[in-house]
Amino acid sequence: MAEAILGISAFFHDSAAVLIVNGKIVAAAQEERFSRIKNDDAFPINAIRYVLEAGGIPYEKLWAIAYFEKPLLKFERLLETYHAFAPHGLPSFLKAMPVWLKDKLFIRRSIKNALKPLGTAQIALYFSEHHLSHAASAFYPSPFEEATILTIDGVGEWATLTIAHGKGNGITILKEQHFPHSLGLLYSAFTYYLGFKVNNGEYKVMGLAAYGEKESDETQGFIEKIKNQLVDIREDGSFLLNMDYFKYATGLTMTRDEKWQRLFGIKRRHFGDPLAQTEANLALAIQSVTEEIVLKLAKTAINMTNSANLVMAGGVALNSVVNGKLDALSEIENLWTQPAAGDAGGALGAALATWHILMEKPRTLQFPDSMHGALLGPSFTNAHIESVLQSFSQLNYKKYGSEEILLKECVKALTQGKIMGWFQGRMEFGPRALGNRSILADPRNPDMQRKINQKIKFREGFRPFAPSILEEDAQDYFDIQNPSPYMLVVKAVSEGQRKSVNSAKNRALKGDLQTRLQQVRSSIPAVTHVDYSARIQTVNKSSNPRYYKLLSAFKEKTGIGMLINTSFNVKDSPIVCSPIDAIECFLQTEMEVLLWKIL
Repeated sequence: MAEAILGISAFFHDSAAVLIVNGKIVAAAQEERFSRIKNDDAFPINAIRYVLEAGGIPYEKLWAIAYFEKPLLKFERLLETYHAFAPHGLPSFLKAMPVWLKDKLFIRRSIKNALKPLGTAQIALYFSEHHLSHAASAFYPSPFEEATILTIDGVGEWATLTIAHGKGNGITILKEQHFPHSLGLLYSAFTYYLGFKVNNGEYKVMGLAAYGEKESDETQGFIEKIKNQLVDIREDGSFLLNMDYFKYATGLTMTRDEKWQRLFGIKRRHFGDPLAQTEANLALAIQSVTEEIVLKLAKTAINMTNSANLVMAGGVALNSVVNGKLDALSEIENLWTQPAAGDAGGALGAALATWHILMEKPRTLQFPDSMHGALLGPSFTNAHIESVLQSFSQLNYKKYGSEEILLKECVKALTQGKIMGWFQGRMEFGPRALGNRSILADPRNPDMQRKINQKIKFREGFRPFAPSILEEDAQDYFDIQNPSPYMLVVKAVSEGQRKSVNSAKNRALKGDLQTRLQQVRSSIPAVTHVDYSARIQTVNKSSNPRYYKLLSAFKEKTGIGMLINTSFNVKDSPIVCSPIDAIECFLQTEMEVLLWKIL
């Protein structure tokens, strides 16, 4: 008998739905992919319809529904926080309370009402704590019988980070840090002050940090000021924030701008303002402080559990630069990070926690993990794709009866400098495109990074692109020891692939970030960041056979089994889900080739 559990995250940001059947992950997707609203926080009705259909499970046959956090605990935290900071925060209180009293406080009712279009069956509804959901999403899909669990994000109910121990089918929370002292919110405060959108622009801060000058007096001064005035870091990685500098606890913004301006000597950057070297140095400063805290936390966590397997989730776990540093720690034997580490992955964790903890069901370990390569979203038949293509009269398309011939045509286009939309198989779950909803190009072309940013993605020119590489070739190009299938680890380009940069010219460019990035630094310049690093995705035969074949065919032609891989979308839009999404994205860019599912 199939025992199916529907996991849901909703109403805050990055809503998602997940279906597990008899403990196995069957389907998962974020609501944004269907609604086409970036980071959509609406109830994920479209994602729910998809996962039920993918699993062949009628709504009435669900065993349980699991929600990713406990709203009453979160409401308690809000009330206690407003009380503690009174009379400050009154405008925020007056804005928040009507929403809570109307919908969020009565989420059980809201969920049941939202599910009525699917059926009238009375399905048991369970609520998991936010950080337990993160911990479950990290531990249960991992390949480890026992592991140290570290979850770090902005805030759940009260917790902002947890250290836990996973063993068998159980999870024990060992230590928590509570709001308002939050590493995720500290990083988001700098995201806000640097002119990027909170909960969306943190990865931009991470990319900007690479342009910072580590040894400069300004950068070191910023680090000193952060550690002396903003955050008190303890030896075990715990910390306290100086809330005199922050407004997020009760305000409508993240920082007290006047105090930050006096502290750092620079005004808050607004969206669209130019970026200078000072902003890059400030980004590097907070990135460095974040790395220090996370590495200390990881060491403390491993000492507490005596397990050298570390698994991670929560928004901070998407900081791939930090992950690269963790991967090099001698204390860590194996590192595994949930590819949907943010709140979307909380839907998965809630479902798995219900299965393993509430129902006390045993785990079945899978290697390399049980995430199916994070390829858990919708797929489309060739017949469906062709019917969509026929409705776009301006498109010329050609069918290939042989995969081999088609791959040769793809390689030919890529080696000619063309940029390709690659649409095949099941859509990815999480923020990374991993070879099924990707934009691909030749990493050897020094102009490709600029071209894709300007003419395809329409995004900031300073941002780098990631390489997908055959797993067996990764060590020939990067200082990497372990596979990185989910593009969640940043490592250095190996010395043998590097090219020297004119240091005098580089210093003269200073704040001209885009021109600095255009300097050829390696044999793969389009995926080499200014600090000689790259966010790497390794691909093997079992993880994504068709994508592996493309990389192999490209290697056969060029000698290098690597491609630029960026998500199939434009700036501020979700990754494409359907054929129509892909065509519309293709038509608004200067992509030259669009590849559909291979026959």
